[in-house]
Parts: sequence; structure tokens; C-alpha cells
Amino acid sequence: MAWMAWTVPTAIFFGTIAALLVIFTLLAARFPETPRTGALGIETTRGDRLFITLLGSAFINLAWLGLVDAAQYWALVVCLVFAAAVFRWV
Repeated sequence: MAWMAWTVPTAIFFGTIAALLVIFTLLAARFPETPRTGALGIETTRGDRLFITLLGSAFINLAWLGLVDAAQYWALVVCLVFAAAVFRWV
């Protein structure tokens, strides 16, 4: 895999995604859930909300890179607020 630039931030990113998947799998096994209907009007589970959060965060970061002239770390703050909103209201 020499074609990819494995930097520390890249490793942290993929490690975080892997950890989230393991945590959500354990949560699903330990605490089964029933889907709930939120602001989108569709039934979602924890996994669905995680997927929506990850996808939305990717778009937030891409838009941040193209439209905002501020440090990328601020996009992380926006993504965390977005994640809290998704898990609360979606």
C-alpha cells in the first residue's frame, strides 16, 4: 500500500472510524433498539444516524476546503455540532 500517504492524521481518521464501528456493534448487541422517526420523517437506528453523520461530515469538510479560508480544525467543530444534532433530532 505504498501508493497511499499514510500519515498520522490518516491513521487517526481510519482508526476512529473502525473504533466507532466496533462500539456501535457492541451497543447493538448489548442494547437492542427500536427504530425511531425523527426530523427527516424516516425510521432510523443508531447505525443509520452514524452513517448520516459520517456522510454529512465528509460534505462539510469538502465544502470547508473549497469555500472557507480558515483552519480545517474549525470544520471539526462544525462536524461535532452536526453529529450532536443528527443523533438528537434525526
